[in-house]
Amino acid sequence: MAAISDPIAANPGLGNSLERLRDAFNRLATQQKVGFIVGIAAMIAILVGALLWSQQPDWKVLFSNLGEKDGGAIMTQLEQQNIPYRMSDNGSIMVPSSRVHEVRLKLASQGLPRGGMVGFELMENQKFGISQFAEQVNYQRGLEGELARTIMSVGAVASARVHLAIPKPSVFIREEQKPTASVLLNLYGGRTLDAGQIAGITHLVSASVPQMLASNVAIIDQTGTMLSQPKSKGTEAGLDSAQIKYVRDQENSIGKRIEDILKPLLGEGNFKVQIAADIDFSQSEQTAETYRPNNTPETSSIRSLQSNETANVNQMPGGVPGVLSNQPPAPASAPLTTPPATTTPTRAGRPGDTQGRLAAAGIESPLNTLGQPLSTSKTATTNFEIDKTVRYTKQSVGSIRRLSAAVVVNHRKEVDKNGKAVNKALPDAEMKQLNELIREAMGFNKERGDSLSMVNSPFTAADKIDAELPIWKDPEVVSYGKDIFKYLLIAAIVAFLYFKVIKPSLKAMFPEGGTRRNMETAEGVAGSLGDIRIAGESGEIGEDIVRIDHYAIKVQKVRDFAQADSQAVANIIRDWMNANAT
Repeated sequence: MAAISDPIAANPGLGNSLERLRDAFNRLATQQKVGFIVGIAAMIAILVGALLWSQQPDWKVLFSNLGEKDGGAIMTQLEQQNIPYRMSDNGSIMVPSSRVHEVRLKLASQGLPRGGMVGFELMENQKFGISQFAEQVNYQRGLEGELARTIMSVGAVASARVHLAIPKPSVFIREEQKPTASVLLNLYGGRTLDAGQIAGITHLVSASVPQMLASNVAIIDQTGTMLSQPKSKGTEAGLDSAQIKYVRDQENSIGKRIEDILKPLLGEGNFKVQIAADIDFSQSEQTAETYRPNNTPETSSIRSLQSNETANVNQMPGGVPGVLSNQPPAPASAPLTTPPATTTPTRAGRPGDTQGRLAAAGIESPLNTLGQPLSTSKTATTNFEIDKTVRYTKQSVGSIRRLSAAVVVNHRKEVDKNGKAVNKALPDAEMKQLNELIREAMGFNKERGDSLSMVNSPFTAADKIDAELPIWKDPEVVSYGKDIFKYLLIAAIVAFLYFKVIKPSLKAMFPEGGTRRNMETAEGVAGSLGDIRIAGESGEIGEDIVRIDHYAIKVQKVRDFAQADSQAVANIIRDWMNANAT
């Protein structure tokens, strides 16, 4: 028996289905046929395109704002490593998001991107016999490139350029010039640098070049705005950001103490406090040396005492020889014209001694035994200690010279007899208590000149401004919205093709009513009778393989169906007769 190769001949049911589809398609007009085919093709194309589009990788920016040299080198490396990439409209290089970090690390190991600048790698390829001037220029270029790369490490800096002006050294100190630097920063959109970051970049550059002062570093951004603070009178006087921060900290600390006192009494939002502190940052040192006279002998101290006493007796006449020096001694004077010997300080009288005695320079003798002339002298030198006070005074830095406080207290809200909310001023006694509390909290000092001003006034309700970014402007929400819009657009196109093109064509091919019902019933009856085989119908003579009870059940079903819808049964028998006739 030959094998059957025709699928339609092998499966007669398939041939009948295709014949029915062909007949149904022929019922359509020419315009409907074209629309039906185009709609089916468009729907299949959209579904396949959406499937492929969902399977495409998510592209992310690898590098942006690249120069032509760096861009070409990066693209060459990507092609050599078989990494897919594409160029965006703004010139950025994009790679699959799953490989962004991997590709960046690989390119970084090769020194890409260089950013249009060179660092100290310029010194690695020095030519033999290069001049000292060219070597110095290469060193300066390398230093500028390294500084620019380091500054680009700051998060807000997209790119940087550094220019150094390093003068030649001079042997004369008066002609010596300090190096200077200029830095151009290209910041990311919407990003700024605070004072601390600018000061950090300034000191980074100044510390990288010998003998460069921080004041000789100028920093500007891409708009030409001066970021580094130029010299001013306040800077030259010693005022810097640290001192200004110290003043703010002192004011905030005092204001915080006052707020902690008032918050439990008045409630949050019912008062405002402002503090102005006058801080003394002047530095002074004083050394004083004071001498005080010794007015009181009892309290004075003797440092040293020197005493000298001499006595000369029986001296021979001396002097220039002549008449005056050879005169005889003067006659003795009478006791009536001479003071008593006991009254002389140098004579010590004894009992029974009418002439007195002399005690001088360790000599003690009666006066009558001494010759003439008699000469005595006595000198004494006393040195007293001098009072000396040495005082070294250094004033503290950052002391408060004066404090000024301004406090505004809101009116108290109360409910009147009618149940309406009204604002009433605080009583004077309560305001006085608050004034005393604030004075104690701020450390009020009248001698220092501190001042405190309190006002009780109703607050004006201010409109609340929502500073948060609206949800429809959130970049993440916008990205999700774009993806959802794409899928909704695809679903809308597919729905339009189905409901406006394909479904009307299907209704025309398989109309509603008796024809469709007859077709459905015919298929049902054919399915019910498909298993009924009558002996001799197919030319086979054999045993009956269908059980009698099963056969009877199917026959009963056919009878019931014929009684329920005789027209459908008639159509089925007509189809069978037409098939046998052909």
